[in-house]
Amino acid sequence: MTAPLVLSFWMRSAFSFVDTAYAATLGDAAIAAIGLAVPLEFLMIACWVGLSNGLTARLSQAMGAGQGERIRQLEAASWRLISMVLMPLFLATSAAVWLAADHLGLTVEVARNFAIYGGVTLAGSALTSFWSIVPDSLIKAHQDTRSTMWAGIWSNLINLVLNTLFLFVFHWGIFGIAFSTVLGRFGGLIYAIRKARSHEAARKARGTDTSKALDPHPTWSILALALPSAAAYGLMALESTFINALLAGTRNATAAIAAFSIYYRVMMFAIMPIIAASVAVLPYTARQFGLGNLHAIRRGFWQISLTMVAYCLLVVAPLTWFGGPPLARVMTEEPLTSLLATFALRLTPLACLVGIPFFVCRPVFEGMGRGRPGLMVALLRYAVLTVPSALAGVRLATAWGYPEFHGLLYGLLAATAFSSVTFHGWLAIYLRRARPEVVTNPAR
Repeated sequence: MTAPLVLSFWMRSAFSFVDTAYAATLGDAAIAAIGLAVPLEFLMIACWVGLSNGLTARLSQAMGAGQGERIRQLEAASWRLISMVLMPLFLATSAAVWLAADHLGLTVEVARNFAIYGGVTLAGSALTSFWSIVPDSLIKAHQDTRSTMWAGIWSNLINLVLNTLFLFVFHWGIFGIAFSTVLGRFGGLIYAIRKARSHEAARKARGTDTSKALDPHPTWSILALALPSAAAYGLMALESTFINALLAGTRNATAAIAAFSIYYRVMMFAIMPIIAASVAVLPYTARQFGLGNLHAIRRGFWQISLTMVAYCLLVVAPLTWFGGPPLARVMTEEPLTSLLATFALRLTPLACLVGIPFFVCRPVFEGMGRGRPGLMVALLRYAVLTVPSALAGVRLATAWGYPEFHGLLYGLLAATAFSSVTFHGWLAIYLRRARPEVVTNPAR
């Protein structure tokens, strides 16, 4: 289940990085604008992933129990959440970005690029991206991660073609980069809808819907898992907002923001297999949880964790150590931006390594019907540790004669490492104390 998702997430991240690569042809101001949009991207991801996780888990349970009527309930509840909550929210946020960009203390060029890129991508998310949640969740509930992969591939290929056309043929600049991303999502949406309909038709034809049970509160049933998951990603957006605000107040702010934007894109690309593994862990754990098979949950957790450690050490580390400097030179205009980006890129394997428990423990808890631990550790990571760790890192770096940018990155790594250790310890204690009879009755 993980392998197709790794390829899919890699491609999605790679084509997100295409935006930054194409923006490099427009200058550091365009790269900085895309970096400033990172918190908004996290907000979109938070809502998308949160609702998708909650819906996928509930659909999987309903399919396993042969509850066809409940599946229809969950689908209808999800469409209401998308059309009545997510779409209006992100259209309003898009308008707010457009109006507020000139009042953030940015240079005129960066502010203009940020208003265009942020406004277009947010509006596009409202009108395209969120509609794929329901078909994508149905596909994953049917254990078909390969179709999830192909939906991502189609979106990315369309995005690449349109990016090239809009930027180098039509010369639409930063607007063309954002608009191609929006239009590219239609390819994945159409493919996902077709596959979801095919899977559902096959399920109905098998006649496995033997139960007429209904969910008394289908919307809340989804939100009970969706809200903690979404909150965790939403807190990531707050962290990114703080980082950009802190960098904006440092010397050589444009260089620092642009360097962090490059680092973020590369880091997200590198961490995609870990995130893909966490997506696959959720339905795997949920199924074993229903069977009362604690041994399989423990074994699966350790196998995927050790595999990801090997990936960080054997793949990410050599690629970023040797490939970071030439990539930084290609992606930047100013020598200082290149220098800062090179330093950050060489920290990528460490960022991935310390983040493994943080990403993998959450879906294990969610698969066992517990959304609160993920939310609590996310609060610890982003609401409690981020600000003091980053500020301490900046102050220590300044006191010791190092760039502020270096100290900020080390502070963030320390906060992630502490949160991961806490999360791993919590899960280890829970799995050690749990008993099969507790697992088979989630209400307990």
